Amino acid sequence: PGFENLTMGYNKYLRPYFGGEPVQIAMSLDIASISSISESDMDYTATIYLRQRWTDPRLVFHGNKSFTLDARLVELLWVPDTYIVESKRSFLHDVTVGNRLIRLFSNGTILYALRITTTVACNMDLSKYPMDTQTCRLQLESWGYDENDVIFTWLRGNDSVHGIEKLRLSQYTVERYYTLVSKSQQETGSYPQLILQFELRRNVLYFILETYVPSTLLVMLSWVSFWITLDSVPARTCIGVTTVLSMTTLMIGSRSSLSKTNCFIKAIDVYLGICFSFIFGALVEYAVAHYSSSQKYAAKAPQEGPANELTKEMEEVNITNILNSSNTSYERKISFTSIEISSDNINCSDLTMKTHEKIKCVLRNKMHRIIGYFTIQNPSNVDHYSKLLFPLFFMLVNVFYWAYYLYF
Repeated sequence: PGFENLTMGYNKYLRPYFGGEPVQIAMSLDIASISSISESDMDYTATIYLRQRWTDPRLVFHGNKSFTLDARLVELLWVPDTYIVESKRSFLHDVTVGNRLIRLFSNGTILYALRITTTVACNMDLSKYPMDTQTCRLQLESWGYDENDVIFTWLRGNDSVHGIEKLRLSQYTVERYYTLVSKSQQETGSYPQLILQFELRRNVLYFILETYVPSTLLVMLSWVSFWITLDSVPARTCIGVTTVLSMTTLMIGSRSSLSKTNCFIKAIDVYLGICFSFIFGALVEYAVAHYSSSQKYAAKAPQEGPANELTKEMEEVNITNILNSSNTSYERKISFTSIEISSDNINCSDLTMKTHEKIKCVLRNKMHRIIGYFTIQNPSNVDHYSKLLFPLFFMLVNVFYWAYYLYF
């Protein structure tokens, strides 16, 4: 039969079974390619072959054949108003003609296929980047017809989707995918919805070679300064400053590709921050050790003069005069000299002292005691302990880091 005879009296503005039961629309699709997945824009671009099947009793004809019609004849038929939810940009391919297919079966079944390239939003959680797994969706929904007019179903469940297991992506591997049938509740009604959900796991090997290994080697390079003597100021300062600057450059380079997603504290940012802290800590360690060493040498130098003078004065003291003096005067001299010498432990309980002087005296004693706690007696031990503590602590932090981001 001619197509003109079939469409005689056909109203394309009315759906099949108008005023009666809803139209069953079965869908299947092929994922031809996923060209890009953007973390900065949080979307992906895919080319899909969308196929829709439904039965229109007004197009039933005798025989058991099927006819493939010119795609331009779709303007004469009723077709579903399916659209892609969360699509930012979409277009229908038109080389050399519009990539559409219309196939008509004798029982009135219509196969309508389209080739579409679409950019769809995908909400990403980048807190575990680059060890993250992202879940993206492709949602098909009816725009104007609610569930009283049309019903969406997958043609063969999960087998309705093809091509996604064969995809080869630059940074990702498709872990699994599954199909869902849902409804979208809007203010204007409840609309049928089909969902294709797929999980993408990022390949971390590139980031290990590009970022993790260099940053770890820079931390290990900063430990070299612990084996250089404290007197070699240029060598140790050069290693510390160079490693800090190199680490800063590495951190800036790792963030340049994700400049629009700095609101996330990513796993790679945490690791780079840890490495920077260890490198900066090695530089601070040398500053503390060198300062303590210089203070120790400065404290030894002035003690030599007064010590010699004191011994000379003690030699000039007449022992017989001390023996002849009374016990009381001797005790007063000892108590007086002990107060002068031990300036650290001044007796603040003197009755002749005023209240504000007592407060100042107590605070001075406390400050001397606190400073004494933080005074490094042997600066060379700082390097000795750092050789052991820095690598051990760095290894411990790495164990917690990788265990948390890989298994939690």
